[in-house]
Amino acid sequence: MNWLVGAALILLVSLIFDLGLLAYAMYALLGVLLVSRYVTKNWAESLTADRECNRLTADVGDSVAVVVNVHNRGKLPIPWCLVEELLPRRALIHNPPNLGVEGRRAQLAMLKGGGKQLLTYQLRCNRRGYYQLGPLVLETGDLFGLHRRYRVATKPHFLLVLPQVIPLQGYDVSSKRPIGEVKMTYRLFEDPTRIAGVRPYEAGDPLNRVNWRATARTGTLHSKVYEPSTVAGATILLEYHQSSHAKEHEPMRSELAVTAAASIANAVYEMGQQIGLITNGRDVADRIRQEGWDHDIRSRDAAKESGSMRDASDRLQPVVVETRRGAEQLMQILETLARVELTDGLTLPQLIGETMSELPRDATVIAILPKATPETAVTLGNLKRQGYAVTAILNLYEEYQFAEAAGPLIAEGIDVQQLRDEASIVSVCRKFILG
Repeated sequence: MNWLVGAALILLVSLIFDLGLLAYAMYALLGVLLVSRYVTKNWAESLTADRECNRLTADVGDSVAVVVNVHNRGKLPIPWCLVEELLPRRALIHNPPNLGVEGRRAQLAMLKGGGKQLLTYQLRCNRRGYYQLGPLVLETGDLFGLHRRYRVATKPHFLLVLPQVIPLQGYDVSSKRPIGEVKMTYRLFEDPTRIAGVRPYEAGDPLNRVNWRATARTGTLHSKVYEPSTVAGATILLEYHQSSHAKEHEPMRSELAVTAAASIANAVYEMGQQIGLITNGRDVADRIRQEGWDHDIRSRDAAKESGSMRDASDRLQPVVVETRRGAEQLMQILETLARVELTDGLTLPQLIGETMSELPRDATVIAILPKATPETAVTLGNLKRQGYAVTAILNLYEEYQFAEAAGPLIAEGIDVQQLRDEASIVSVCRKFILG
């Protein structure tokens, strides 16, 4: 537009002062500007693209092949087109990156009328997460560089990389007791198949409870005492508030917590027990843009901005997967763990207060913590005093840090285990299984 205004003003001056050669040059320049503007718009509108991925759900270590097909549907050839496939910055900044890229995500191509151009690359899934692939940004323009057009040409795909699950290799998990199986501090249920002893008869005891052998031997009525039902399965309580995770240890410690949660969930599932998940982390899917993909943009930066996921989410609700049994339940937990990210929302005490009704009493509460504040210890201690079976896993490498953090929890009567590194996940699970 500035070129057009400038050329028009110079043309007006040349006509006023009867400068023929200058007027002729401005006529030629205006013609070039108008023609280049028209053909650039035509080229941009003629470009279409689509993307194919060989999978959209993967495990850590898998490779994902991506093929982008750019098509010129017009009859005019396009002398140049810059094709760039966008990937989220968060997936590329770490070393190694969450997604390793093999191949070219950007390419300069010339397309004849009706021609096509392929852009292929592979993604190596190094870390769990929920990643936006695309959209595709196209840039073209005239040969003189006077006009450029930018387009967000395709809607994005979303790749879900499930968290790593460390199995208890060489271990017959199904023959062991459920993870965290403990006796309740008071009897919610009694198991009539498991007799713990006898006691004197009390008014109101049903006849089927009377122990006739003890009654005949002592001459007075005695009743059977049954063992209380045990807790079967677990509800994983994952602390994912960003203030609890030291920046110098990120993202390693928070990713280790997710790996531990996924491994425990898998072990509980293999034993046929119920499993659930509650966390104060945010679901990265809340940052997805739902519209604004297919339109013209005035600059490349604006195109990238319009096509990227939002930087933050204002979600304050906890992420909850109800405690149940089954393969679908395990997959739902793994998918949730794949998408969870650190939050600045609810603290752990607030999380427990919000989700108390979601905690079943017949499942152990396994809290995975990066540290244990006095408020956290008191909150978990209150759960235990209310009859819940509670155990804690402290995600700390150093022994002195673990000893210091475990003190308040032990004082509340809570069993505490140390999660030092990935290798210790197996030993932590074994301790739970063996009771």
